[in-house]
Amino acid sequence: MGQPIAVRTDFAAVEVRRLARRAKDSDQVRRLLAIAAVLDGASRAEAAKVGGMDRQTLRDWVIRFNEQGPDGLINVPAPGAPAKLNTEHRAFLARIVDEGPTPPIHGVVRWRACDLIMRLHEEFGISVSDDTVYRALKDLGFSHVSARPRAYKQDPEAIEAFKKNSTLAWRKSAAALRRTRR
Repeated sequence: MGQPIAVRTDFAAVEVRRLARRAKDSDQVRRLLAIAAVLDGASRAEAAKVGGMDRQTLRDWVIRFNEQGPDGLINVPAPGAPAKLNTEHRAFLARIVDEGPTPPIHGVVRWRACDLIMRLHEEFGISVSDDTVYRALKDLGFSHVSARPRAYKQDPEAIEAFKKNSTLAWRKSAAALRRTRR
């Protein structure tokens, strides 16, 4: 069994407990109290129990405390994967979406995600998903617009007849409403 890692000595147990009282992060408080127990002379197993962790986890937090001090005991969010589209790619997307497609050249009348993905691949040689493109466009201030669906068997005459009847009925209703308010 190895030797326990020594806790830095520039903090006293009383001072570490004082820091724990002032801390806003509950996880940092638990870790500070476990380290204070170690500084008081408790065994690593007992100190880990105070902090609600096992000895190996306490060891990891002691190492971070020794390197970074009390602020090192705060959870730091993971950086995540790097963005697939850098500023140059985003500027290219913004430019071509602003300009819009030229139907004889591009073969489309409006940009779809698959068209933008193809253009990014042609220009930069990168492959991205639809979600990546939509997310980038949203971040750039563009909104998703889609055409209203239309049934392929719709009768244009029936649509016009419906519009005419509906419009007249609405006008009568509005006129009747005005008469009743007087």
